[in-house]
Amino acid sequence: MGAMVMPFMTLYLTQSKDVSIAKAGIVLAVFGLGTVAGGFLGGKLTDKFGFYFVQLFALMGGGLMFILLGQMESFTSICITSFFLSMINESFRPANAAAIAHYSKKENVTRSFTLNRLAMNLGWAVGGALGGFIAAQSYHLLFWIDGFTNVLAGVLLWIVLAPSKNKGAEEDAVKEPIKKSAYKDTPFLMFVLFNTFYACCFFQIFTTIPVYFKQDLSLREGDIGILMSINGILIAFFEMVIIKMLEGRKALLTYIIIGAALIGLGFMILNIIPGTFSVALIYILLISIGEIVGLPFMATFWIQRTTNRNRGQYAGLYTMSWAIAQIVGPATGAWVADTYNFNTLWWGVTLFFLIAVLGFRWIQNREQKAELVAASTE
Repeated sequence: MGAMVMPFMTLYLTQSKDVSIAKAGIVLAVFGLGTVAGGFLGGKLTDKFGFYFVQLFALMGGGLMFILLGQMESFTSICITSFFLSMINESFRPANAAAIAHYSKKENVTRSFTLNRLAMNLGWAVGGALGGFIAAQSYHLLFWIDGFTNVLAGVLLWIVLAPSKNKGAEEDAVKEPIKKSAYKDTPFLMFVLFNTFYACCFFQIFTTIPVYFKQDLSLREGDIGILMSINGILIAFFEMVIIKMLEGRKALLTYIIIGAALIGLGFMILNIIPGTFSVALIYILLISIGEIVGLPFMATFWIQRTTNRNRGQYAGLYTMSWAIAQIVGPATGAWVADTYNFNTLWWGVTLFFLIAVLGFRWIQNREQKAELVAASTE
């Protein structure tokens, strides 16, 4: 709920600091580079020091960096502070993923990640709404609140989940054998690559799609808000239930493939079905179902390849995949739409989703063949 700064960062820079939109874009790009570095750093530190201490460092350090960023005046100091803030802040994600995997059981790990995703989405929704009211009074207050909520989360982590109060939390890590390194796990590396294609297209939902609804479909802001809220409502109310029904019934990659195909189909119909609000509604329903069916199982795919001793490597690379996509996807999508048109962008997105689907299918075939070979040699 404390995530209030980033949705209003561009407004803060342009309105409060008199920074041009172009320079504000540079700050956001630097922030994005920090998230990539943070994903890698967080993964490395998690394997070396354990998920608890990395989460504590990220929450406390990130909280202090948010407060510091609010005090910066020059453009250069804002850029430097933004990089280190995002690097420290993003190092939380690999450690948090490793923690969720550790405390989960094998049969409910997907639901555990789904519950965590629900918590984050609700936090973003509430934080964004509160942030709008707070920003109207003072932009600087956003930085103080974001900083203190991070620190408060760190204090709660220390009180509730300190290793001294959970003696078995990470003791078994040293007893587990080290599996193959994530950097030598070819199927996983290919999964990260195809997931980056997937994520670059996925981020269009929150960046170029609202603009397309307004400019090309001539929808009103209220209608756009309703459509986007449908996505959040469907996920909040139905994702946990659906995941419980699906978990364990089919191979993980089967659900990932179906989910990616549905989202790709959603983008494709924007070019082939006429209409305004109706086609937008069909699109929202398809991408929502695709997100629910596929996205939660992505974390489970890489979790099953790990132990406590190498989980940070996998979590770091997976986090970096999304961080890179968050930089490349929106910028590339906006450029294609502006240089050509939205129809060209949607065909391109459809193509990349197709590549992702075929890539996930290739990984699935390879994994199935490897399992057959292993079974025949036993």
